[in-house]
Amino acid sequence: MKFIKFLITFFILLSSLNIKSQTKDTIYLMNGNIIGENIIDTLLGAVTINDPAKPEKKLHYELEDIYMVLFSNGIKRYYYQQDSAKNNWFTREEMWYYTKGERDARKGFKPLGSMIGCGIAGFIGGASGTFFGPAAPFAYFAMVGLPKVKVKSKTVSNPMYVEYDSYVLGYERVARTKRRTHSVVTGAIGLALGYAFYGIAHKSYPETINIGFLKH
Repeated sequence: MKFIKFLITFFILLSSLNIKSQTKDTIYLMNGNIIGENIIDTLLGAVTINDPAKPEKKLHYELEDIYMVLFSNGIKRYYYQQDSAKNNWFTREEMWYYTKGERDARKGFKPLGSMIGCGIAGFIGGASGTFFGPAAPFAYFAMVGLPKVKVKSKTVSNPMYVEYDSYVLGYERVARTKRRTHSVVTGAIGLALGYAFYGIAHKSYPETINIGFLKH
């Protein structure tokens, strides 16, 4: 019986040591990203960790890019502070929800409408065969960030977050950025396909809409 108790105690201690060895520090960045990795250094205005993809390489995160670090021992160190001189207008709690909004939008928001619309605009501009063809996707790109962003419930990690204005603002910022970046790509692809289509089919264009290069 004593031997069995000894074995049980031994395995419990071994398990606790193994769990402790696997525990990592957690870095919460201002852009909403979360990184779990042991911190090597916090000197010289940056937090340093080993690159998870390349252990021989080190990654440095500037303190101004970090909201908080949760160390493996449970201690929290906040790097964000409300300071109007640095344009840090949010309180610490508001910024926490702002970063959550950024993270949820980055993971879940899909700007399909903007991508399709800019792609179509690019194709139409290219298919016109004119030197002004790029103006169509460019105009669409310029306006794509204006429409209101709808926060879809299925992309929200916690339904309570949407009650905070700072969360919505963080979500909208990333969502609008994704609209623009994805629209640039699909607009360029659509423009290239449009010019290719014009090169193949422009001889079949009716004279009334032949506003591009001359037929041969």
